[in-house]
Amino acid sequence: MKKIGVLTSGGDAPGMNAAIRAVVRTAVYKDMEVYGIRRGFDGLVNAEIDRMDVKSVGEILHRGGTILNTARSEAFKTEEGLKKAANVLEIFGIEGLVVIGGDGSFHGAMDLSERGISVIGIPGTIDNDISCTDFTIGFDTAVNTVLEAISKIRDTVSSHERTNIIEVMGRHVGDIAIYTGIAGGAEGILIPEKPVDIDQLCKRIIEGRHRGKNSSIIILAEGAGKAFEMEKVIEEKTGMETRATVLGYIQRGGSPSAADIILASRMGHYAVELLEKDVVNRVISTRGNQIVDDDIKEALAMTRPFNKELYDLAQILSI
Repeated sequence: MKKIGVLTSGGDAPGMNAAIRAVVRTAVYKDMEVYGIRRGFDGLVNAEIDRMDVKSVGEILHRGGTILNTARSEAFKTEEGLKKAANVLEIFGIEGLVVIGGDGSFHGAMDLSERGISVIGIPGTIDNDISCTDFTIGFDTAVNTVLEAISKIRDTVSSHERTNIIEVMGRHVGDIAIYTGIAGGAEGILIPEKPVDIDQLCKRIIEGRHRGKNSSIIILAEGAGKAFEMEKVIEEKTGMETRATVLGYIQRGGSPSAADIILASRMGHYAVELLEKDVVNRVISTRGNQIVDDDIKEALAMTRPFNKELYDLAQILSI
């Protein structure tokens, strides 16, 4: 291939810019033309395309978000929109497309592949909810952002002898909650993969208080409930003053961690290597610290087993 495109889609994640940079610089190194598509699939439908070069991706390695912007696209979900997107790629002579995003983005990429477009998917989402990969770009940074917030909140709840329930992102997968709960020394972790037992949680808080623990931190993945609703229940059942904190979008922002920059750089480079060899319609993953690739349909059909060992460890250490 001599002409490729790159776009970011869905929610932004720290490290997306590092992936874009790796795609562009690897392509230039291999004497390939590379085009950036702004605002995801919506920009593709509307032909928001610009040629990129080494200078285009200068000074972006440590920036959060995505310089290509991202947007949801209702038009792309229609048959007419898909045809228009494919036509735009054909008009510009783009032979392969790198899509950086999450599960929804990969489904969009698969739809294009079924219309003859060569695609490569790179997993970029803070939720770490792509089944084919151990880790997604942005997850490590989000975990560290939450840990910093836990540290600050713990100072206050300890001073006021309170319980604080911290709601983190994770609608379907509770990895952010589990990892930050263990690393942050939380007294409770609530995730969508496991039924929420409020009585058991409250019992643990009360037992801790009887041992002299004057404050507690509970980590709640958004898919397991709402912090402000649980705040009232926990305070009523434990008799301990309870506050809720919803971290929201701060988990998506900020400079990417070294781990995310390296992961994104490896994946972006590998994506171009696959396109150069005409190995297409793949999703790139990391498994056992190795960069691998799977057929896009097979990748989307994979299911991730729940990490019971890590969850059980969290329960043991949080007594």
